Formats: sequence, C-alpha cells, structure tokens
Amino acid sequence: MTEISDRLEHARGALAGKEWQEAYEVLAELDRTENLDADDLNGLADAAWWTGRMDESIEARTRTYAARLERGEHRAASMSALRLARDHELKRSGLQGAWFARAERLLADEDDCPEQGFLERARSRLALAAGDLDAAIAHAERTLDLGSRFQNRDLMALGLHDKGSALVRQGDAETGLALIDEATVAAVSGELNPFVTGIIYCGVIAASFDVADLGRAGNWTEAAKRWCERQSISGFPGVCRVNRAEVMRLRGSWPEAEEEIRKAVAELNEFAPSVAASAFYELGELQLRMGDLAAAEESFRQAHGLGAGPQPGLALLRLANGDVDAARRGLRRVLSDEPRDRPSRARFLPASVEISLAAGEIAEARAASEELAEIAQDYGTPALAAHAAAAAGAVALAEGETDSALRDLHRAIRLYQEVETPYEAARVRLLAAEAYGLEGDADAAELELRAAHATFDRLGAMREVRRTAEALGRLAATAGGDRAGRTFLYTDICDSTPLVEAMGDEAWAGLVGWHDRTLRALFGEYGGEEVEHSGDGFFVAFPDAKRAVECAAAVQRRLAAHRRTNGFAPEVRIGVHAAEASRSAAGYTGKGVHEAARVGALGGPGEIYASLTTARLVDGIAYSEPQTVRLKGISEPVDVVTIDWR
Repeated sequence: MTEISDRLEHARGALAGKEWQEAYEVLAELDRTENLDADDLNGLADAAWWTGRMDESIEARTRTYAARLERGEHRAASMSALRLARDHELKRSGLQGAWFARAERLLADEDDCPEQGFLERARSRLALAAGDLDAAIAHAERTLDLGSRFQNRDLMALGLHDKGSALVRQGDAETGLALIDEATVAAVSGELNPFVTGIIYCGVIAASFDVADLGRAGNWTEAAKRWCERQSISGFPGVCRVNRAEVMRLRGSWPEAEEEIRKAVAELNEFAPSVAASAFYELGELQLRMGDLAAAEESFRQAHGLGAGPQPGLALLRLANGDVDAARRGLRRVLSDEPRDRPSRARFLPASVEISLAAGEIAEARAASEELAEIAQDYGTPALAAHAAAAAGAVALAEGETDSALRDLHRAIRLYQEVETPYEAARVRLLAAEAYGLEGDADAAELELRAAHATFDRLGAMREVRRTAEALGRLAATAGGDRAGRTFLYTDICDSTPLVEAMGDEAWAGLVGWHDRTLRALFGEYGGEEVEHSGDGFFVAFPDAKRAVECAAAVQRRLAAHRRTNGFAPEVRIGVHAAEASRSAAGYTGKGVHEAARVGALGGPGEIYASLTTARLVDGIAYSEPQTVRLKGISEPVDVVTIDWR
C-alpha cells in the first residue's frame, strides 16, 4: 500500500505541476490494478485530455461522474457532466445535449453556487452558437455575477470573455474586445486553471478573426502557442495550429501554412473532429490559391464530412472550375438559409461580389458590396476596409466607372499591403490593370500586371501566374513593341554569411522574413514592380526615377528606425539606374539591366548608389560629388553618386 500511496502522491504532484504526460502514465497504470477514487479518476481524465487522448479522457470522466453521483456530490457531478457535454461536442458524438441536461437536473434544486455559474456559462455558449446574442449576453452577465460573488476567477474571466464575444458579434466591437482583453490578461498572468486559460486564448483569437484584425490574431496565436509549449499540451496546439495556418496563409507563407495544417489534422482527427474539420477547410482554401483544384475539392469534402461548412471556399472552387451557377447556388444558400451575425456574413460577402459579377448580376454584387462596406465602417479594421474597397472597385469596374474603380482599387491595394496579405493585393492589381486597359493606359496596366505576376510567382499561385502571363502577352502584342523605359533598383543584404553563422538558421530565417515583408510593402507603396527575388536581394522596376529613389531612401530609413527601436536590422546596399530595356512576360533584359546591377554592387552597408544621369532626374535630393567608375562587363565608364537618404 505504501508504494501505491507514494505513486498516487507522485501523480497528484505531476498534475499540480501540469506535467500531464507523467501524470497520465502513472494514473493509467494504477487504474488497471487499483480502484481510483473520484478525484484521482478526474485527474486521469484531465491528464488524458491534455495529452490528446480524448476517448480515454471521456471514459475516465464518465466514471468520475458516476462516483461523484453515488457519493451524493451533485455539484461536483454537475461539473463532470458539463465537461463531458463539451467533450462530446468536440467529438461530434451527439451526446452533448444529454450530458448538459444531466448537469441542469443536478443543479435544479441547488442554491446559488460556483457550479451554477459554470452552467450559466454553458448556456451562454449555446445561445451564442444559436445566434441569440441577447440571451448569450444575459447568461454571460449571470456567469460574471456568480463569479464575483464567490470570488471565482475562472468564472469572472469566462463571463467577461463570453459577454465580449457576444458584443463583438452584435456590432459593439470596441466594448466587446475590451472585455475580452480584460479576460485575457487574467489568462496570461496565470490566474486561471489551464482549461479556462485555453478557452480564453481560443476566444480572443476567434474574436480577432471575427473583426478581421489579422495583426491581433497573429499576436495572440503566437502567445497561445508559447503557452501550449510551456504546458506540454497536445490538444490545444492542434487548435492553435489551425489559427496559425490561417495567419500564415493570409500573409503568404504557404508552405509553412500547409505544414501547420497537416500537423493539426494529425493531432486533432481523433481528439476533436470538429476542429479537424476547420483544419481541412483551411487546407482547401490554401490548395485553391495554389491552383490544386482537385486537392481543394477533397479537402472541402472532408471538412464537410466532419461537420464544417465548406463555404465560401467551395463556391469559389466551383467558380474556378467554370461552374458559375453552382457557385451562385452554394453561396446564396449559405447566406440566406441561416441567420448570421454581421462578422460572419462579412466572410462570405467578398465571394458573393466576385461570383455575382461573374454571373453578370451587377445589382446583386452591388448590394453585397454595400453591405460589406457598412460592416467595415462599423468595425473599422484595415482588412475589412480592404475587402470593402476591393469589392466596391470591382463593382465600379463592371459598371464602366473606371475612375471610381481605380480609386477604390488603389485603396484596397494599400490596405492589403498594410495588413501584409500579398495574394489579395495581387488579385486587386489584376482588376486595376483591367481598369487601366479600358482607359487606354497600357503602361500603367503593364506595371500592375507585372507586380501581380511577381507576387503570384513568389507565392506559388500557379493559376494566377499563367493568367497574368497571358494578360502580359496580350498587352505586349497590342502595344506592338518590347522596349520600355524604367528605373531599376537592386537591393542586397551585406555580409549575410557571417550573420547567419552568428544568429543561427532559425533566427536568420525570421529576420529575413521581416526584411522581405518590409521591403515588399515599400516597393508596392512607391509603385515598384518586383521582377526578381533571389538570395538576399531584390530586383525591382519603377516607372520613373523619382519613385525609385524615394523608395530606396524609404527602405534605408525604415531599416535604421528598426535598429533604433529593436536593436538590430540587416544592413542593405541599394543601386538605382534609369535605362531602357527589353521586356517580356519573364521580366526585363538588356544592357540597362546589367548597368543597374553593377551600380548596385558598388555600395556598402546603408548606402544608395545611383548613376548621375538618374540622380539628375529627381528634383530636391541631395547626393555626393560624382565619381567616374568602370562597371564590370560595361565598356564605357559611368558617373555615379551616393544618395543622402538621411
């Protein structure tokens, strides 16, 4: 008996220290030979849950419920019943309603107590899922009241969180997010039990996605991931991976997003099929963008089979396959059959605009665009504003209002760049190119197409790569020439090899990722077309010298500011040269391109070199006395200067 008692104490200590795997192994072994009491069975259920063994957790918690009920501990038994209701919901077993009813019956004759608060919390969740936001808020307020009266921090945090979530869905995003943040502070500071902490993390991420606040979603997703790693948790990381994957997909890190999704499916398929369904849906969205339509079809089918709605991804897949009628039917059904809160509708409205325009239903597209604009105005996040501007621009373009279309489309591009969603920005560039074409501005149309082509090629969006290349070919054929005047800009990180050795591969990859996103955003802001990205540098074409030089200076200033505030940023050299070059769908070639590359190679860390002829094209800039240099492979000497970007 002494040995068994010692092992039980060891397991209980492991539970207290959140050493879930250790606690599970000891308790599971003891359970095979000993009659564990209700508290130790509950500990086994928790340890199995946190290590991703949902079936074992449900079995142990069901026995916990029976033991507590036999001892007449109705309040404790109700807590087991509520957890079982939640777990059966995750398993899609159909038994969640029965367990919830048991909890209600057990507490029906009880006075106010913390357990009543957890029952109210469950009622708030059910009301929110049913779209009854007023009832959800009322139950959340009751949860908060009981938590405050009994000084139960878990209940207080859940009440704040649930009320905030309902207010966000109701349209009061500012108040709602403030309440969720207050609850999240309690989770971050370690005041809550692990299960409630996980709920709060998931909730703040969900609320961030509700209002399309990608920066907020990304920050809290990373915080949740770190928390899971500290707790050695298997179940919640799968949930976090789905959230991380969506952020990665939106920000253009597609291979990394796919890896996260596949890990989530592996972790969640048995643990929580309802969340695995979301992972399959996210995989379908990614495959659709990558142009693998057959794989996307299968992923949406799997998501649907596990209980997730496959829209709007499936409708966009039908559109990509040319079946406009099927796309319209699918999206109309999901928008009209179920009552949806405004943030939920905002997820479907951009697709509704695109599909309606493809079907020639301009009035229907305009109605969806106007609804999206109202939601964006009320919630005020840049991503929603970008979706609304893109939709308005697409409708204006369909109506032949090119001036209005270009204003909205340019705003959408700027906002998409601000929130770092390159695929969406590139798709809007295709619309801008179409608008310029209608106005007869072939040069501007080409710039937009080439910028879009470079982004699609970098991301691996192969359908769009082919589509954009075909549009460039048609434009070149119409123009009847293949020579273009551009100002070329080359960038390169200086002394990268010793930096990699000093920092390590992982830290270096993160730094280069930040560098690439920052420079790409500035290229887009100044109208640059990314022609090539290889190694540590970029080759970018600008329509004129002024924008190229101003962009080069902005790059150096941004990097310098990052060093001041964050302690480090890579040192970059930049070369700028205006020249005529041959153009094709693949990019630019010719002597001018080689000259620009050689000018770029002259500089050192933090310098901008430009040919003197280029610097003279820009009014109001300061530059050094010219020096005559011979560029490798160029027969004639060239006068160059350094730009004073400070």
